[in-house]
Amino acid sequence: MLAKDLISDTIPALKTSDTGLTALNLMELFRVSHLPIVNHAEFLGIISDADIYDMNMAEEPIGNHRLSLLSPYVVSTQHIFEVIEIISRLKLSVVPVLDEKKNYIGLITLMDLTQKFATIIAVNNPGGLIILEMSVNDYTLSEISQIIEGNDGKILSLYVSTSVDSTKIHVIIKTNKTDLSGIIQTFLRYNYNIKGTFSKDNLLDDYLDDRFDSFLRYLNT
Repeated sequence: MLAKDLISDTIPALKTSDTGLTALNLMELFRVSHLPIVNHAEFLGIISDADIYDMNMAEEPIGNHRLSLLSPYVVSTQHIFEVIEIISRLKLSVVPVLDEKKNYIGLITLMDLTQKFATIIAVNNPGGLIILEMSVNDYTLSEISQIIEGNDGKILSLYVSTSVDSTKIHVIIKTNKTDLSGIIQTFLRYNYNIKGTFSKDNLLDDYLDDRFDSFLRYLNT
């Protein structure tokens, strides 16, 4: 999924002739704390609600003030993971999208980004979840796939959770099967350490909701 597929159709960019009050009203309306400033197709940077409050002149045009604007952006062909990286690293509520000629074409909101990410990790697809713990050197995706597919299952999503102070990783696998007994038995036969399984819909939903909430907190911290 590319940045151009994530662009919001509803949130307008600001012009230098817009007042700080106009910007604050738009931010409140769309529940964001940043907006891009664009003249025609030229991207000038993003302004935050904190910038406007610091100016203490909300009724004057933004262009009347000397602003040291951040200018983060993604190009329309960048992958969603790159969008997540920049929006997380800079603690943004929106990120502008430019074309290959650096013309502004739209923006991506944090909310739209998280909703799209939820589809990538198959939050709403029926199935079961298996969590494996292993040394990073023992991680073999091909073997994990063979075990699941050998039990007539399919991997809907898989991601790896690491810790900076440990060589252990957690491999979280969403499969299309709610009956995980055969897959579990095979993993145990291959001496995998199973940290948890979720096959009942309510427990699985609770776990995925918790993981998704953790992802949101990660983006907002």
